[in-house]
Amino acid sequence: QVQLVESGGGLVQPGGSLRLSCAAPGFALDYYAIGWFRQAPGKEREGVSCFSSSIGTTYYADSVKGRFTISRDNAKNTVYLQMNSLKPEDTAVYYCAAGHPLATLEGPYDYWGQGTQVTVSS
Repeated sequence: QVQLVESGGGLVQPGGSLRLSCAAPGFALDYYAIGWFRQAPGKEREGVSCFSSSIGTTYYADSVKGRFTISRDNAKNTVYLQMNSLKPEDTAVYYCAAGHPLATLEGPYDYWGQGTQVTVSS
């Protein structure tokens, strides 16, 4: 059973930064596309960013371009989402997911973490 574990969420003021981590103990992430998604209360889940190192593609939602950066540390088998210039509308539960190497922000993703809360508020 693949397990994805997110961490790094919290409360931050507008304009601040957070770095989310997605770890996969015992599961090699480098073959898969890894995506970050978020869901705010009363809204549908939306894709934030994803990348597949096996095919060299990276995607960002327009709402986060220039502010968020997805990256991976192969030695730690961990994927990160660096979030800068955070806005109140970034408030949501953030999830990481692993899927087919050709997956985009539209999917498909087979494995999901439990999520981590990000709250942007003064």
